[in-house]
Amino acid sequence: MYQDHVHPIDAVVTWVDGNDPAHRAKRDIYMGQAQTPLHENAINPHRWACNDEILYCLQSIENHAPWIRTIWIVIDTDIPDLSRLSDSLRAKVKFSFHRDIFAGFDSVLPTFNSLAIESMIWRIDGLSDRFLYFNDDVFLTAPLSPTDVFRGSKPVLRGKWVDYSDIDRNANLRRDPAKFNHFMQIKAARLMGFDANRLFATAHVVHPMVRSVMAQLFDQYRDAFIANISHRFRDLGQFLPQGLHNHACIANQSAIIEKAMDHLHIKSGQGTDGATEETRTVLQGVADAGIKFLCINDLPQLEDAIPEAREWISTAIGATPDRPCQPDT
Repeated sequence: MYQDHVHPIDAVVTWVDGNDPAHRAKRDIYMGQAQTPLHENAINPHRWACNDEILYCLQSIENHAPWIRTIWIVIDTDIPDLSRLSDSLRAKVKFSFHRDIFAGFDSVLPTFNSLAIESMIWRIDGLSDRFLYFNDDVFLTAPLSPTDVFRGSKPVLRGKWVDYSDIDRNANLRRDPAKFNHFMQIKAARLMGFDANRLFATAHVVHPMVRSVMAQLFDQYRDAFIANISHRFRDLGQFLPQGLHNHACIANQSAIIEKAMDHLHIKSGQGTDGATEETRTVLQGVADAGIKFLCINDLPQLEDAIPEAREWISTAIGATPDRPCQPDT
């Protein structure tokens, strides 16, 4: 088993229970106080939905990346119920509260904005310099080696070079929730001197990040970071923090770009538009040993189209009789 006590790799998972009555009430209060209309991407309730994805995410780490040192779960106030996971896995978990990573910037709290939170996760006290950032809807689906995500100190990036210049110029597309992330990537790339006609669009996978790089970027672009965390809800004026990190590493020739297509992404609503069999084929593709990452943006919608979706996920993350994954159904 991989052991590197000098240069460990941690994982960071962001989580919120948007179904919690207190969180929902607090969210509604601040939505009502917004001075300008909020973007549809910012207020979609699916953004805060909790459907036990984090249990699959954590179980997949235990089964496929046991070399990860510490798993940091970033939370507002509520702590997820992890009692159904193994004792050894739970022993690796530590919690970091928003109030901790936003220390010194308390006026921006509470925040309901993943982009703001992602801007500050590098400030977790005790976090390793090399770390993997997980959304809780991203799962490992095959054994992962440290060299799959880092080669020495260089992060291994997954994605593709794209031309987003049409999106950049088209005001109508700014209102399209599906294009929102593209604008965030354009703004991140532009900060590092990349234009919209050729930028690196990050795939929906685990993001290897370097804490010291983020600290340096925070110092260099402090005003931009402060602006980024000032929005309680997602806003078109923001940049994608991991996109900024990746373009900084690319610009400094301190990143490896992985060309293998070892990841799958099932988007919100996919399969509910009549393309059920096509989506089923994609989901079945996680059985391919070459697929290491699976992102499912909206599990309940996927289950509406494919009722056995959780069975496929459980198999993919390596659930076995001695390492079961038993989220509520």
